[in-house]
Amino acid sequence: MTSLPNRIIIFTRYPTPGATKTRLIPSLGPVGAADLQRRLTERICKQAFAYAAKNRISIEICVKDGNEKKMRTWLGTGFEYSQQAPGDIGQSMQAAFKNAFRRGNRPVILLGTDIPELTEKHLKKGFEALEKNELVLGPSTDGGYYLVGLCRNAAIFDGIFWGQPTVLEQTIALAQKEGLATHTLESLTDIDTEQDLGMLSAPEIWKKPYVSVIIPTLNEHHNIRETILSAVDADVEILVMDGGSRDETVAIARRAGAHVESSRRGRALQQNLGAAVASGRVLLFLHADTKLPAGYPTHIFNAFMDPRTLLGAFRFKTDRQTPMMKVITRMTNFRARYLNMPYGDQALFVRKAAFDRVGGFPEIPLSEDLLLVRRIAKEGRIRLVNADAVTSARRWDRLGPLKTTLINQMILTGLCLKISPRTLVSLYGRKSGQD
Repeated sequence: MTSLPNRIIIFTRYPTPGATKTRLIPSLGPVGAADLQRRLTERICKQAFAYAAKNRISIEICVKDGNEKKMRTWLGTGFEYSQQAPGDIGQSMQAAFKNAFRRGNRPVILLGTDIPELTEKHLKKGFEALEKNELVLGPSTDGGYYLVGLCRNAAIFDGIFWGQPTVLEQTIALAQKEGLATHTLESLTDIDTEQDLGMLSAPEIWKKPYVSVIIPTLNEHHNIRETILSAVDADVEILVMDGGSRDETVAIARRAGAHVESSRRGRALQQNLGAAVASGRVLLFLHADTKLPAGYPTHIFNAFMDPRTLLGAFRFKTDRQTPMMKVITRMTNFRARYLNMPYGDQALFVRKAAFDRVGGFPEIPLSEDLLLVRRIAKEGRIRLVNADAVTSARRWDRLGPLKTTLINQMILTGLCLKISPRTLVSLYGRKSGQD
């Protein structure tokens, strides 16, 4: 593709929660704003790739805050990747054009990624305009531009007050000094502020939480408050699905800020009900005695930057660090990482679309988490995040670490042999899907 004369350069940055689309963080949350940046970039790349494939044009993605490995994982191998040159946006664009012309590319069009209205039509008009002009500009309604195309190197980016409403005006003035024949396209709107969100299709979707944390409960008044507090975050809604608690679980959960709904008893059933009412793009299923790691929504977002990943989990750890529990911890994390079999104790998170596609949790008395993972694994990747979800060791305390581990392995073997979960549940001596 490098031998093709015409070239599209896409200027973007790797989405980083808290550092991307910062003016939208108050409306969307740090992860929600980064997710918007991700999706806008993917859309522009799709439009550019479709047009380039039809017209034998090379594409270069010029990135800030991301290396080539991350970019290839995210956007694939169908593009060339480069780093934006240091300096302000004008210096970076000037360097990108200069490098393209040095390689023999001309004409060259450079795009931003914040323009949901941009289509192949605008690229077509841009390249057509460069057949008769030396400069083409696609104005944005904030006074800047979403597209700039050149046929030769020209000093049209020096001394501009970037981020101000006079950017387009200043650029045209510099072009006139350079003697460049200039053409302007139709104006489009960048997505930079809350007001701009109205340009998106279904803008209300973006104001919904990125993650829905779903906690099934049954008489968990000793644990539920700390569990909810570990989950509180600007990008999150917390849903407690209670299976008929007779203690203070419901009242404590509401005081802690969770939305509580009643359900029939059974962890799989409760979790499926939570998924049905959840509004997040990601579902996280959290046991009532498990605490999430700090910054967990960012960990989830980073895991899903690989579009092939459909489900993930955190590393397993308990609140009891005896020598035996340390051995169990290592064994559990080995199984999760290398055999792609994390358990519910590790706080499974899954793309909602994938969860719905496989039909959710099978409503069985135990190991609904393992069977969900096996369903998802047939469709995509499983990812273990390098952060600990800390679960209570009460289950190991009740039966003893060795006996509990042996029972777990017997149940796992039984499921692999397709023995009915209703038969295997007798090993735990319980009738529901909750501890």
